[in-house]
Amino acid sequence: MARQTAVEDLIATYPRRRPALPAAQSASYVEHYRANRSGDRGLSRMVVKLESWMHRRVAAGAGQGSILEIGAGNLNHVLYHPNARAYDAVEPFRQLWEESPHRQRVRRIFASLSEVAETERYDAVLSIAVLEHLTELPGMLARAGLLLAEGGTFGAGFPSEGGMLWGLAWRSTTGVEYYLKRRLAYGAIMRHEHLNTAKEIIALLGYFYQRLEVSRFPLPFAHLSFYTAVIARQPRRDRCRALLACSEHIGEPAHE
Repeated sequence: MARQTAVEDLIATYPRRRPALPAAQSASYVEHYRANRSGDRGLSRMVVKLESWMHRRVAAGAGQGSILEIGAGNLNHVLYHPNARAYDAVEPFRQLWEESPHRQRVRRIFASLSEVAETERYDAVLSIAVLEHLTELPGMLARAGLLLAEGGTFGAGFPSEGGMLWGLAWRSTTGVEYYLKRRLAYGAIMRHEHLNTAKEIIALLGYFYQRLEVSRFPLPFAHLSFYTAVIARQPRRDRCRALLACSEHIGEPAHE
């Protein structure tokens, strides 16, 4: 009961407010975001290679039935499901996916999770590097739970935000590169982007789903990992419905 109360107190901290970016960083934010996600060269290429662990782990827990990806970005996760019966995606940033070479393999693309019909059912709902960004995380997890077919899974990969190794990693790599290029502190970007820690995400998943399988990379410890992946099963639909019945928990578009 104490644990449930603690999670309910956590839910009360949502929706969260995204800190505004300083003007200097706001001006170059879209350029930085696109370069960071492209993986074309330098450090971004190395980051994309490391993130492939999340893609593989989440894909292994999803199977090849009907799939909904939340925050699909440039559709780079589609490759991990070559035999999916149907693949839908939620991604409001049209510029990321409209020229993707994987576009033809996606059946439907929604601008918001709220556009997905309540009667729709998926064998797997998943997200990669998305949950840490959301201002309304509980609403999204609850909505996902109600969209799962019987026996379906919710799979998510995300940075081990709040952990020692993750904090050290971005400060000594992306943070240094960003400062050398712009003479600006990368911490402002991280505070703007990452609103939820790995610990909070796992706690909320445990509230809305009965069974969790948690794995981390490269070591199985919160403070010695770069990334965390969770495969969640058996949604607590009563809690999902109760949460969504509250007007302040209506979900939000997701992005990667």
